[in-house]
Amino acid sequence: MNAPHDPRQPRPHDIAVAVSTQYLADQSDPVRGRYAFAYTVTITNRGTVPARLVSRHWIITDADDHTQEVRGLGVVGQHPHLAPGESFTYTSGTMLDTPTGLMHGSYQMVGDDGVQFDAPIPPFHLAAPHSLH
Repeated sequence: MNAPHDPRQPRPHDIAVAVSTQYLADQSDPVRGRYAFAYTVTITNRGTVPARLVSRHWIITDADDHTQEVRGLGVVGQHPHLAPGESFTYTSGTMLDTPTGLMHGSYQMVGDDGVQFDAPIPPFHLAAPHSLH
């Protein structure tokens, strides 16, 4: 049986993900039910082993509870390799049929030690201005 992890000790494979979002009014058409959003993601290697981002898996849910899954290699055409302490930031976007939604998912990573692991992307909200009370 594995001993519990001491939170004071760094983990070999530890990727932090932070996301900020922006509503894109100029690319949206609310009359036709099209709401565009940009999201900027910062991926930071908090572990002790360098790691490469191999692929992504997104789960996108709109306010009507319609869900789409997106899987693909890399992010924005890249497969960033992060040494311990390094970060990579990119911006991408999505379109919803409703003015609000939720996204979450994971990045599939491989450490320089050959270990494959998932880096969870915590849920974050997408919301057009004045769409939440």
